[in-house]
Amino acid sequence: MSNSTKSTIESAPVAENGPWASFGEHPNAVTNRFYTYERVQEIVAFIQNIVPTKPEVAIICGSGLGGLAELVTNKTVIPYANIPHFPRSTVVGHRSNLIFGILNGVSVVCMQGRFHPYEGYSTAACAFPVRVMHMLGANTLIVTCAAGGVNKNYDVGDIMLIKDHLNFPRPRFPPVGHAYDRQYSSQMKQIASKHNLELREGVYCGLGGPCYETIAEINMLRSLGGDSVGMSIVHEVTLAAHCGFRILGLALITNKCLSEYDSTVEAVHEEVIRISELKANELQQLILDFVGAIKTDQK
Repeated sequence: MSNSTKSTIESAPVAENGPWASFGEHPNAVTNRFYTYERVQEIVAFIQNIVPTKPEVAIICGSGLGGLAELVTNKTVIPYANIPHFPRSTVVGHRSNLIFGILNGVSVVCMQGRFHPYEGYSTAACAFPVRVMHMLGANTLIVTCAAGGVNKNYDVGDIMLIKDHLNFPRPRFPPVGHAYDRQYSSQMKQIASKHNLELREGVYCGLGGPCYETIAEINMLRSLGGDSVGMSIVHEVTLAAHCGFRILGLALITNKCLSEYDSTVEAVHEEVIRISELKANELQQLILDFVGAIKTDQK
């Protein structure tokens, strides 16, 4: 199945034609005020003209994990560049496509690439696609990411079920104490057990980046109860909680974080991508089965 996805609306830089900056706000800043309800409606209407079917599940693919979208059948691929007012992914491992289709019998939309504050986007710009996917019809959100292991017991290649997070670059203020759905977490543990996979469960720490963390920062996060660390997830989950999504979060541990000053090992993005690709099949199988379980529960 193929569709022409070129926008008849010129896809402009995200800040173009935005509202006047308020006092103390940089004139180029893309804040929540730019993504008004009307503007999100415009984006949703554009997408619905191409893909009239409502997705049930939204999936955000992290660094090196975009291969999950390749499992989607009857797909329609819309490049971010073709969607009016949509940002672009600029990081290696993020392919910049919105993919619609069927995954294990369920209608889904996949973000094949996300946005990060260190790319120059505000947290509002990073998170707003979550609202777009909710207005398209999705009510379950699965977020995946590559993350560093803060917990000393974690190994490279471990998959961590996110039970909570520490959010340092806060974008807004809805209640998030129960953001990660307990029933979904229980289902994912059962699925992992069937595949004889050990699933870690812990707290994800969201920092702004773009650099990997200092030794002092890692030791601070560990003392605060953090188990893994990355530069995404938290703003998406916060907005998803505001929308009323049921949320499942999974982090692939791609490197062990430095916590000793005499260590000579450094984390590099190329290694993160390599580990992500090596372990992608396990993570994809878990999500494939989880989506199928959602379908069974709804019958």
